[in-house]
Parts: sequence; C-alpha cells; structure tokens
Amino acid sequence: MTDVVQHVTSTQPGIILSEAAKKHILTYLDKETDSSGVRFSVKKTGCSGLSYVVDYVQTASETDIILPFTDDYQIYIDKSSYPYLKGMAIDYIKQGLNQKLIFENPNQTGQCGCGESFTVE
Repeated sequence: MTDVVQHVTSTQPGIILSEAAKKHILTYLDKETDSSGVRFSVKKTGCSGLSYVVDYVQTASETDIILPFTDDYQIYIDKSSYPYLKGMAIDYIKQGLNQKLIFENPNQTGQCGCGESFTVE
C-alpha cells in the first residue's frame, strides 16, 4: 500500500511595502535597539469602526503571523487582524511638512471623512 501525502502551499497574501515605506520603517527600526520588527494590526475605534495600528515588536506573540522583512527584522501581523489586512499595500509619502504612511487596503469598503478609521464588510 502506498501512502499519499498532500502538500498545501500557502497563498496567503501578506502586506506589500513600497520602497519609500520600507526605508521609512527601517529608519525607525534601526533606532530601536531592542526591536525585532514591526507589527501591523487593527483596533476598534473612530466613526467608521477600525483603525490601523503600527507597533515595534521586541518578541513575537503566539498570535502573530510572521513575514520576512530584512535579514535583521520581521513583519508581524496580528492573527485576528489578518482578515482586515491581507493583501494591503503600504506607501509612505511626504507632502510639504506632512509625512505619513498610506494604507491601500483591498478589504476596506469605506472610510470616515477624516481618514482615521475605515470599515470592511
């Protein structure tokens, strides 16, 4: 009798960072001597329901999805936030004196007027 083993390849889309976003995040990570990377998650807040959270990570949580970023750093995605973040692209822009991360989220179905929170279906 022959045993058949099925291998499943993960096709989970991660988070895509533009070169500008990578450079911006690396600049801050290099200043944090005890950081192993950055975590992306969402929290319930604002007039539309959810907002993005970006945190430094010292050690991974059991609920983190870990993606490679550089040789020294990882990207961590909170597992409960993943359905809201999968496939998201992040850019970094400077406009005059203002600078910010821009989140292009395919899961987002609406956004509040001030841009601080978003909704998903």
